[in-house]
Amino acid sequence: MKINRRHAFMSLVAATMLAGPASAADTIRVGLPTKTYWPTTIAETAVRQKLFEKEGIQAELTIYRSGAETFEGMAAGAADIILDPPSLVSAGRKKGVMSRIVANAAMGNFGWQLMVPVKSTLEVKDLNGKKVAITAAGSGSDLLALWTIQDKKIDFTRVPVGGGGLVPNLLAGNVEAAVVYSPLSFQIAKSGEAKTILDYSAAVPPNLTAGWIVLDKLAEAKPQLVQKAVNALYGAVAFMRANREITVKLIAELYEMPPEIAALEYDNTIMKLETSGDMGAANVKDAVQLSLDLAKLGGLKDIVPAEDVISTKFKPVPTK
Repeated sequence: MKINRRHAFMSLVAATMLAGPASAADTIRVGLPTKTYWPTTIAETAVRQKLFEKEGIQAELTIYRSGAETFEGMAAGAADIILDPPSLVSAGRKKGVMSRIVANAAMGNFGWQLMVPVKSTLEVKDLNGKKVAITAAGSGSDLLALWTIQDKKIDFTRVPVGGGGLVPNLLAGNVEAAVVYSPLSFQIAKSGEAKTILDYSAAVPPNLTAGWIVLDKLAEAKPQLVQKAVNALYGAVAFMRANREITVKLIAELYEMPPEIAALEYDNTIMKLETSGDMGAANVKDAVQLSLDLAKLGGLKDIVPAEDVISTKFKPVPTK
């Protein structure tokens, strides 16, 4: 895998109009929001179990520093299918980046925690005027930070540090708190380095928090490539659910963490992911709209209706 870094979103909008949808008919470029995160586990499983190959395609995985940067990568033509929240699709369409969610990946913020150093005495209400680390503006962590500001009626400075910077900046005292995703949240809680002051999986109403996204022009030009890609990704989800020991071992290997932490990630995140991915299923559209509404409450603008950010043309048929 390689790590790509992209420039600011607005500077890439023009590139969207010029970029081709996929580098080759038999290659799908998968953009992942950060390394130590469940989409990486899915994509790596699909590669290692040769699920893309079984679909007759090859996959190239690129890991970014945040969900926002991943979306920028797709906008610039550097990625074909990515994992991100509906809000980025909505905001992107307003700026000329025409993409849609083709498969539902998660209906909750599983493993996401608002955390402080273990010796901190701060509670959520005490973060008013403080600094809170997020991965990047517009990312899933930013959405949760904005939701916290709105729901708890406080205000704090959101500090973008990238996915790899959340824990180091929190533990170094550069910020008072951080919005941390799993399994990192499980790892630093288990080690006794940090503690949770807000569990987003319980606090935020269930909604479509993440889905697999492609540009409209790729979906139109190469629908078979998109279909094969989602087949392989949901084949990976099915494989992981059926093979706990292998998956726990992979999580521990990928993220260099103890097996017991990997097991927590498996039980509390992997086993709660969506298994069908069907965007046409009952209540999915409502779940997307709720996600957009929550983002709007959090302060995000340029929200478009749910029907404008989803596609029901690619129901995954999990690769076996």
